[in-house]
Amino acid sequence: MTTSVQNKSATLPLPQLRQQVQPTIADQVFKVLHDRILSLELPPETKISEAEVSTQMGVSRQPVREAFRRLANLRFLHIRPQSGTTVSLISEEAVLRARFIRLALEIHTCRTACHVMSDDGLQALSNLIDKQKEAIEESNRSRFHALDDAFHREICVQSGVGYVWDVISENKGHMDRVRMLTLNTSSQNFALNEHIAILDALTARNPDAASDAIDKHLSRILVQIDEIKAENHNWFTDLAQ
Repeated sequence: MTTSVQNKSATLPLPQLRQQVQPTIADQVFKVLHDRILSLELPPETKISEAEVSTQMGVSRQPVREAFRRLANLRFLHIRPQSGTTVSLISEEAVLRARFIRLALEIHTCRTACHVMSDDGLQALSNLIDKQKEAIEESNRSRFHALDDAFHREICVQSGVGYVWDVISENKGHMDRVRMLTLNTSSQNFALNEHIAILDALTARNPDAASDAIDKHLSRILVQIDEIKAENHNWFTDLAQ
């Protein structure tokens, strides 16, 4: 007599693993150069070479080449095969495109925030405003810039749409270079007061007031850009790059 054996799948006591994604060398090179370009430490028309970056950062040419390509795709580098690579001029059209995208996303986010943001979320925004005041008192321009971004990111996160900030971050770089040209004590105080107005509208749960406040805040660049171009005319181009 034959006996049939059925194979049954057993439930194995396997642990759940958490995948950790480490930044590649190319990612790290990209971030360093991206940050230096946006902060104007690498101003427009600065010549930059794969060989020099590779040597200074102690990495091979391949990840540097990949980082250059990504920066060129974002229109921050201008690669000329015969004459070398330079940091791109600031394109007014690119700035205006970035502002349009950011404004559309942040208006909708602020309207959403009026309905869903918790009291703890509002307190988190208030805490960031207090830190912005400290940065102004310390004349710490880079800290204020980081806290400015943190304020806008927190609105997205506290509204349950943190991914929106990822989209904004990918598009706002051309605005950031202009912001760095205007980030003096006066403009920081303007931004601070506009952040306070945004928070007041969110606290009042008033979507229309929140929309108006964020519109005013992100539209100030339209008033400033002509003056900035006049003072830094060699760094600007009217053409989309």
